[in-house]
Amino acid sequence: MPTIKLTISYDGTGYCGWQTKKSRRSPAASHKLKTIQAEIEKALEKIFKKKIKVEGSGRTDAGVHAIAQAANFRLDEPFDLAKLPSAMNAYLPNDISVMDAREAGKDFHARFCASKKVYRYCIVNNTVRPLFVSHLSAWVRYPLDLSKMRRASRCLLGRHDFRSFQASDRVIRKSVTRVYRIDIKKSKDGGLLPFIGGLNWVVIDIEATGFLRNMVRNIVGTLLEVGRGRIKPQDVKKILKKKDRRCAGPCAPGSGLYLLDVCYDRSK
Repeated sequence: MPTIKLTISYDGTGYCGWQTKKSRRSPAASHKLKTIQAEIEKALEKIFKKKIKVEGSGRTDAGVHAIAQAANFRLDEPFDLAKLPSAMNAYLPNDISVMDAREAGKDFHARFCASKKVYRYCIVNNTVRPLFVSHLSAWVRYPLDLSKMRRASRCLLGRHDFRSFQASDRVIRKSVTRVYRIDIKKSKDGGLLPFIGGLNWVVIDIEATGFLRNMVRNIVGTLLEVGRGRIKPQDVKKILKKKDRRCAGPCAPGSGLYLLDVCYDRSK
């Protein structure tokens, strides 16, 4: 029974995240929220005429997007994998696309075999609210001092306990991880799309062995507070050491966050 690895892109705007889950508000216990995982599994069920469980590399939150989410499932019948992306995309909504399907090692697991992940956060830093990209970015109207943000980001590099930047839901999680790099850069390349041209983009890339829930958005929210002068760059190290979510900045909106890449050892 081979293990199949999928590479998936999606616009997470209309979804309650990656993971299939039941609604707490619905009186019907069977009512499920709209998720990426559920849509992928429904497409596979239509192709193979049976339920297939899909495992993702991580649980992206509501409204969060992916350029290259990784997932895996087991297949117990022959199928031309070169045709699987097109077959799945025929049943998937227009905001989800399977980009690649290939056989992986029998012990491959999209989550547990990942060596590191890269997230990107996209910000439109204009005084006027952008229209066409509002669901694909975060809008920040005030000026940002990127040099201060870069200085602050260096405090987060290395292996640390990131409890100050995890979700404040009181769920106990493993909170130690290693951040390899945080890149903060400006961009004003509109390309061929007129509604992007002229916008001032700030892009933040974060690469780490793993991420706590809301970790990237909380780091970005804190760096934005540094960029506008509300937090001093050197204070980010103090926030990290306090291991208290209340000490860090606000959680940045999910609309600006993208799972950019999931990295695996070549043997996987």
